Amino acid sequence: MITVSACMIVKNEERVLARCLDSLKGLVDEIILVDTGSTDGTKEIAKKYNCKIYDFKWIDDFAAARNFSFSKAAMDYIFVADADEVIDEVNREKFLTLKQHLIPEIDIIQMMYANQLEFNTTYNFDKEYRPKLFKRLRQFTWTDPIHETVMLDPVVYDSEIEILHMPENNHAVRDFDIFQRLIQKGTAFSEKLISMYARELFIAGEDKDFLTAESFFTGLLEQEVSEEVIKLIQCILVRCGRIKNDSELILRYALKNIATGKASAEVCYEVGEYFYNKDNIKEAVIWYMNAAFETDAELNIHYNKELPLEKIALCYEKAGNTEEANNYREQAAALRESLM
Repeated sequence: MITVSACMIVKNEERVLARCLDSLKGLVDEIILVDTGSTDGTKEIAKKYNCKIYDFKWIDDFAAARNFSFSKAAMDYIFVADADEVIDEVNREKFLTLKQHLIPEIDIIQMMYANQLEFNTTYNFDKEYRPKLFKRLRQFTWTDPIHETVMLDPVVYDSEIEILHMPENNHAVRDFDIFQRLIQKGTAFSEKLISMYARELFIAGEDKDFLTAESFFTGLLEQEVSEEVIKLIQCILVRCGRIKNDSELILRYALKNIATGKASAEVCYEVGEYFYNKDNIKEAVIWYMNAAFETDAELNIHYNKELPLEKIALCYEKAGNTEEANNYREQAAALRESLM
């Protein structure tokens, strides 16, 4: 049977930590807990569970903290755990079975990350596979009987284990602060990180967060970025234009987005919002309809699901058409229910 190190990075998690550590009992062989500056009772709780506690000075870099935690692990595999995660009894049994039967050729085990949409996380699926268990030391092997080569791609196994993500609140405020500090430092953003920033804005950002981010996303257009990222930037800048009631800004980036031949739901929705706020109900309905039925969401699935349908209902309500308003409101409610 394999051995497992659980590696965690934490800060001020006293409200949820015990719940997480209870669910890890009997599953892992050691718990590495890296604290990035707790001022509450986090460390005291961790000591009760015999965690190996290390301090790490926070430098606005989760990857650095994760790497430090991995460097302290000593078991065969490393399980990446967060304090707001829980493994219920059904999935504890699956985890134990996995430990007993895992073959050494597997490098990475993915587990289903569940309960995403309920807490406004930066992902658009309620359940999705994430790599959670990693082989600590990887052995390289040669493959192919002729023209042999070293196998570089890891062997990944999709398990049936579900990890419940149960945060008490979303981390948007913390994340937006970190993004801004990284920008001020001149840190280069990967396209993945740009996408995550844009997605988090559209899922949990307030107007002030968009306006704070506007210059960063505008500046990205002067760099070499992919067409996919350009579309995300257009979504952000159209939203900024709508917030500022800047019709020229909306027009500039909405038209470029639509000219691609595949408009983004977020852009259509924001144009709808602009006309709705101008009390131009007929025009608003056209754009909300496009968001709901003719486009795909880039950043937040709700923008081509129930959100535009709810606004169409409001438009019909304003126009005095109660029957159509109720029709679209029911469609919106059914979609919202299906996503939870």
